[in-house]
Amino acid sequence: MSPDLVHRLMNLLQTALILAGMAVIAWLVVGLVAGPEATLGIVAAAIAGLMLAPSVSRGLLLRGYRARPLRVQDWPEGHRLLEDLSRRAGLPRPPELWYVPSRIPNAFAMGRPEDSVICLTDGLIRLLSLREMAGVMAHEIAHVAHRDLWLMGLADAMSRAVSLASWLGQMLLLINLPLLLAGAATIPWIAPLLLVLAPTIMALLQLALSRRREYEADRAAAQLTGDPAGLASALARLERRTGRFWEEMFLPGRRIPEPSLLRTHPPTEERIARLRALGSWPREPWPRAREIARALPFAPLHDARPRAPRFHRSGLWF
Repeated sequence: MSPDLVHRLMNLLQTALILAGMAVIAWLVVGLVAGPEATLGIVAAAIAGLMLAPSVSRGLLLRGYRARPLRVQDWPEGHRLLEDLSRRAGLPRPPELWYVPSRIPNAFAMGRPEDSVICLTDGLIRLLSLREMAGVMAHEIAHVAHRDLWLMGLADAMSRAVSLASWLGQMLLLINLPLLLAGAATIPWIAPLLLVLAPTIMALLQLALSRRREYEADRAAAQLTGDPAGLASALARLERRTGRFWEEMFLPGRRIPEPSLLRTHPPTEERIARLRALGSWPREPWPRAREIARALPFAPLHDARPRAPRFHRSGLWF
């Protein structure tokens, strides 16, 4: 068995174990509050909502970010790059390329392999070289190809369900506290403990899943481009430009010490170290790798004047 196949099997096993653990906790907590009979109906409704939500949330997010399609004539080299990487990843069709008029350097993907979108901010396009952009695009394409967006949506739905059930359960316990103190009603001691600890455990499992999928997307991007150093260079440049932006927003003047369980993404230094350890990917070299390494950066939509990032009515920051 090849080392690459062993790695993929181990990654699949770890992802399955995390999701299975979250599913068990969700079943126990929702069943504790709603009862075993109602739990099946709630699960069915949640799955149906999860199937319908992506198309709705995608449109809302794109409008919230004031995103617009990035046409071929705006950035022909970027579209060609996206088509090449999508073909190498085996996607049925290349993702749509959208432009977000924001100075914050960022990229994110939405949708399924059959119908997906990759959004690039103005700040990212102006910051990275074409070689670095290839690594970032390959990373987002890997998320789409591996259906990470659906997996993270599933994990988020279970985590939200547990948080809601836990809150309702604690309210019911508080309302019935006089009966419990009077001995007129009894509950197993494990019930309040489960209601209190379950949301925290679910959040930690969700963060662990997110970090696992990020590492795997980095590895898949290196395989697509044959150039792990390109993505490593992009991550280093982004770290220098933005730092730990979200940590500074929520914890001004402080940084979460290393290592931390409270990050959705792994530490940038660890991601760069893993990419450099891969060296040059030995198989199926990308014919355009040298051409892209020599290319100059290109900034589309020169008439755009993105404003400084701020909070909008939608609740988004860009």
